[in-house]
Amino acid sequence: MSQRGEIYRRLGVEPVINATATVTILGGSLMRPEVLEAMRQASECFVDLTELETAVGRRVASLTRNESAFVCGGAAAGLFLTAAAVMTRDVPDGVLRLADLSTLPTEFIVHRGHRVPYLSAVELAGGRLVDVGASGEATVEELESRISPATGALLYVAGAHLAEGAVPLDAFIAVARRHDIPVIVDAAAQIPPLSSLWDFTHAGAQFAVFSGGKGLRGPASTGLIVGEPAGVARCVANAAPLQRLGRPMKVGKEDLIGFLTALELELGADEAATVRGYEAVVASVVAWGAQRSDVAVEREFPSEAGQPMPRARIRFAGALAGQRDQIMADLRGGRPRIGVWPAGDDGIYVNPQTMLEGEDALVCGRLGEILSARAAG
Repeated sequence: MSQRGEIYRRLGVEPVINATATVTILGGSLMRPEVLEAMRQASECFVDLTELETAVGRRVASLTRNESAFVCGGAAAGLFLTAAAVMTRDVPDGVLRLADLSTLPTEFIVHRGHRVPYLSAVELAGGRLVDVGASGEATVEELESRISPATGALLYVAGAHLAEGAVPLDAFIAVARRHDIPVIVDAAAQIPPLSSLWDFTHAGAQFAVFSGGKGLRGPASTGLIVGEPAGVARCVANAAPLQRLGRPMKVGKEDLIGFLTALELELGADEAATVRGYEAVVASVVAWGAQRSDVAVEREFPSEAGQPMPRARIRFAGALAGQRDQIMADLRGGRPRIGVWPAGDDGIYVNPQTMLEGEDALVCGRLGEILSARAAG
């Protein structure tokens, strides 16, 4: 029998079948063996970390069709560093100092519907979030009315699930250009598609920020900033290993090599085949549901962060519809432990992106047992 997960069980922590998503709280994604081996090799000797950061950034920029790139300590660190970079664009050395905040452009204009919790990283850098779209739908005129000398950047959170009511990205960038203000795109979970790595910057955003541990399947402690060279250089000026405000968001030598290896592997993979694999998992869950009278299962598109891939939505029928939270607790409390995403008030999502081969059958089997037991009792 496989010993996978025993390193956690010896600490009393039961592993989770992740049918939720590439969420940080469940560890992001699983790294490929080649990534782990590259990290092992990176651990065998010392290296000048700033030199390595520069070399990795140069290679990543080339791979992602960008002018410049920097591997940071997670996507939230990327938001912190890009916030620091835009606020210090008129500071000679580009270094953010808290004592200087009163003299810097610290306002970041963002759609109200884009106010995801992760934007607190901008506030950590001393930025202040300014909402547009108070009525639920923003206009170009409202966006322009919020711009002032205190504006540091326009901040856009990417994803089809957040597009409703927002000024479209091309119009958003056009406004920024008219006022000579940078645009930061938070694209943490926007892979797939891999083209996101260059689409946002090619469209005119000064920065795009990604997670390294989600769709790229790199170390969960990594993120990526891509963009124009001067701005990325200011990100670097505020980042570890330098003794600056970004010092706590450290990226180790193993993480840098692991991220680069993961990126190379993903860019060399068959993205269409990967999505076909997701479709097959969703189809198997839909087929399972078709055999039962206590659920209704359908394919839903796009996925939880608006990525162009499917997931299965399971709605509970009859008296089970009001027991969604208890069913989720049963899934999480059993063995194997199973994590799923809530769907409305009466159902759950099963996301194929983070499921290993055969785990769809395990999820459906366990869920069937739970539903039958609840119906009987």
